[in-house]
Order: sequence, then C-alpha cells, then structure tokens
Amino acid sequence: MKIIVLAGGLSPEREVSLTSGSLIANALMENGHRVLLLDVYEGIAALPDDPESLFLAKGHYTHCVSETVPDLEALRLRTGNGDALIGANVLKLCAMADKVFIALHGSMGENGQLQATLDTHGISYTGSGYVGSLLAMDKEISKQLFRDVGVPTPAWVTLHTRENDRSKLDKIGLPCVVKPCDCGSSVGVSIVETEEELNAALDEAARWCERVIVEQKIVGRELTVGILHGKTLPAVEIIPREGFYDYKNKYQGTTEEICPAPIPKEIADEAARLTKIGFDVLHLREYARFDYLLDGEGQLWCLEANSLPGMTPTSLLPMAAAAAGISYRELCERIVCGGSVEAGEA
Repeated sequence: MKIIVLAGGLSPEREVSLTSGSLIANALMENGHRVLLLDVYEGIAALPDDPESLFLAKGHYTHCVSETVPDLEALRLRTGNGDALIGANVLKLCAMADKVFIALHGSMGENGQLQATLDTHGISYTGSGYVGSLLAMDKEISKQLFRDVGVPTPAWVTLHTRENDRSKLDKIGLPCVVKPCDCGSSVGVSIVETEEELNAALDEAARWCERVIVEQKIVGRELTVGILHGKTLPAVEIIPREGFYDYKNKYQGTTEEICPAPIPKEIADEAARLTKIGFDVLHLREYARFDYLLDGEGQLWCLEANSLPGMTPTSLLPMAAAAAGISYRELCERIVCGGSVEAGEA
C-alpha cells in the first residue's frame, strides 16, 4: 500500500506527533509499504516532477521530543503559513495514497477538523471519524457523556476565560486539577493546592484554550487502558518518579510504567468494562486509550479518552499491545488494515 503518515501540525503536541509519526512510518516500511511522513502544517511547497517518488520503500525517520512545549509562534514565522492548518500540497498527496495514517496529537488532529476535511475529499484514514474525535477531545462534553452512561468521572466545572465570576469554583474547592478543555499530553495541566496556585493554573490553562476545566482532585494510582478493534488491552499503571504524569514525565523517560498493572482481577475487569462503554458512547472506532485514577476505596475514575494515543518509545498503547502479544509493527499494521492482521503476521 501507499501510505501517508500525517504528523506535526500547529499544535503544542507537534513534537510528540513527529516522534510517533517517525516510528509509525519506519514500521510500515518494514512491513512492505511505501510511506511518506508528512508534516500536515508545513506541507511540501514544491513537488517533484514525479510525486510518487516521495513514497519510500526503505528509509529511517527520526525525531525526539524535547522537554518543553514547542514555540508555535516561531513555527508560524519560520514557515510563513500563519494560521492555515493544512500546508501546501498536503491534500493532493493524501489523495494519492491508499491510506492516511493520522499520527497527529491535539488540535486539528484530534478535534475532528482533519477527519472531516479528509471525508469531504474521499480520503481513507485511520482512527476515529470526526464525530468521535470531537467528542473525545472536548473534555467537557466527554465528561458529560461519561456521567450519563455511568462511567465515573471526577466532579468538575467549566470556566470561560472571559468570565470574571469564579464563584462556581466553590463547588469544587481545593485541592483541584486545572486543565485546558481540549489539549492532550497534559499540556497546560496543573495540580492546585492553594488559592495562589489556582490563579497561576487558570492563567496557564487559558494559554491553550478559552474553556478551562476545574476538576475535583482524586488521590490514587494512575492507570490507562487501551482498546483495539473492540478488544481491551492489559491495563498499564503509571508511576511518575516525582510530581504527576505531566508533559515532561510522559516523554523524557522519568516515569515507571508497569504492564499488566498489578491490580486485582475484578478491578482490571471493571476498567475494561468502563473502557468499552466509554468507547461506544464517544462514537470512537478502531483504537483509543482511556485514562483512570484508582482511589484508596477501589473506585475507578475516568479522566479522559485519547482518540489518537501516542506511539512514541515511551507511549502506553504500544506497551499494552506488547503485553497482549502484539508487536509495534503488528500494531501499526492492524491499525492500517482495520484489524484483519493476526499477531505474528507483520
């Protein structure tokens, strides 16, 4: 197959995406496909006379996630692309491919905009459609849906950054967790213990989104459960060496992950059950990952769903797949081929 791996983008998670995209592209070439890794924001200004030559059968892409969130304003200035989310010739090249593997994180890649654009051009792609992507990315909507179908989620309120009245925060109190409504990779997330920290946390979250979630702080073990073509994968326990599972801890190797998570079978079964319910209510498809906290009473609390889980060297979905006997190459192949590949084929 000819496959384009779309990565990068004008998103605070572009570094994570480019790392995921590099590994995915390499795995797909090893599986015998012809692949082009393409930055959806930068695009390719001048195509060669034979654009087919951009699809490589052999090669090796590399990218590493830096410790800090990328400077998007510097990227705008360097490329001259401004706020245009899709770069030159991206859709033209995607139309040439048999499949587009969406390796984007955050922003247009996960909020449904890209999926809707590809749909209107008749371009086949991996992962959830625009509806599921939108529902999962918007934490306010997804938490409302979780609550409606009985998936426990921490109590919350939503603030608009233009609001001056913060009286609704009294419903949550301190300590709490503050996060942008539609970012991933823990970008803009703060754990707040004091009133002084709250103001700084609200300002930080507002940098990334005009709506901010202020959520009840749950103290407990961090777990995540992946799902692939309707089957849940073994739960992973996440243990940061310090602090919480923030952007740096996620991508700089400063976190211990244990898979399968050392939890009782009944809790693992309950996490799998809740994941399937959440997957269905958010209209997700193909694959996703759900994040939980397990409190001291044995109660699971669903924090969010990730419609495009990371595929970096430290990412959790590949780890869970490996524990289920699915190699990284096989995982990529199953995502591309819609689950028709059995373990060991790729």
